[in-house]
Amino acid sequence: AGISWFRRWDRVLDDSRPPFYRWFQGGELNTCYNAVDRHVLRGRGTQAALIYDSPVTGTVRTYTYDELLLEVSTLAGALDGQGLQKGDRVIIYMPGIPEAVFAMLACARLGLIHSVVFGGFAARELATRIDDAKPKMILTASCGIESARVIPYKPLLDQAIDLAAHKPD
Repeated sequence: AGISWFRRWDRVLDDSRPPFYRWFQGGELNTCYNAVDRHVLRGRGTQAALIYDSPVTGTVRTYTYDELLLEVSTLAGALDGQGLQKGDRVIIYMPGIPEAVFAMLACARLGLIHSVVFGGFAARELATRIDDAKPKMILTASCGIESARVIPYKPLLDQAIDLAAHKPD
């Protein structure tokens, strides 16, 4: 089976309200479980799951499914420890690094709704996204590296929060 379901669907296609079609209505699955856990449980924990190859920093790092599960579970535990619950919204404001993938998967693991905002967006554009998403939390990195310059994210994020009407917890 290509997908692990926690609850089988009642109906494959609900076409009762065109054009608002719903697939696999009543079914329940977890994207993180399907992307990570099921591979570990099937004995593939030592296989490569994520390869990070940065032409900017020259960093190459391979994460196995076991390592990916540990990183994602650790972050999910930290998010849970901060009181985030299924349905809460999170903005991920990070560069293209493995930690951004960990963040997306940790959110999916907990049923958090996440919005990925390109790291380095200007404060005003980030503020607009904060007001649109109304996140409880923003996950970020201290900076991003583009070519030969470092872009400090924290000052941009602080300014965006100041500009935004919505203030994340």
